Amino acid sequence: MNSRQRRGVILLLLSVLCALGAFAGVLSVVNDVKSKVGPEVTAYELRTEVKPYTPLNADQFRRVSMPRRWLSATAVTDLARIRGKIAVTTLHKGSLLQSDMIVDQPALQPGQQEVAIMIDAATGVAGKITPGSTVNVYATFEGEREGDPAQSKIIVTGARVLEVGRLTSLEPDASDRGRPTDVVPITFALSTLDAQRLTYAESFAKRVRLALVGPGGDTTVPDKDRTYELAKDK
Repeated sequence: MNSRQRRGVILLLLSVLCALGAFAGVLSVVNDVKSKVGPEVTAYELRTEVKPYTPLNADQFRRVSMPRRWLSATAVTDLARIRGKIAVTTLHKGSLLQSDMIVDQPALQPGQQEVAIMIDAATGVAGKITPGSTVNVYATFEGEREGDPAQSKIIVTGARVLEVGRLTSLEPDASDRGRPTDVVPITFALSTLDAQRLTYAESFAKRVRLALVGPGGDTTVPDKDRTYELAKDK
């Protein structure tokens, strides 16, 4: 073997060693990534937006795989869990389904319907109202015309609470310099008329409050006592 052949063999060996080194480096990186990412699990992503209190079905979700360590503890990994469930709030397209986004479909009495509104957590809930509670709903309205007195009205009496949602912080509008407001979605079982009263109050009242009624308490209020004006308080 002449010197030129020896140099060729040496270069070939060096090329093989470099290739092996590069391959070992790639394997090391892949193993490092796998060790950091961990095993993958199944999760479910919203195909489209789902409105609050809409019954859930499998067609609304797509199956995705992602590392277990990236999933929250509340992520739904078995779609069977949506059977008999409804959305407790708006489920946005592309969001991962979480267990705290869904609740059991409540059993309503004949003539009742399920209605939910957002209640200020500080003034309307305070952590004491839970599913099964009975409440009276108060709303305060400003005068319709300038100079008209503000009024406080009992909008609904004896409303049964079906569900208390998760505390959510609402950012103020661009024109509002106030702090973010903490609100809670509250679901009620109401007659058609009371549902209309409640949704009207949510839309037009300055503030809506819930008053917890004690167990066995009388929720009826005479019509003459349903509206309060400060000037008429004697």
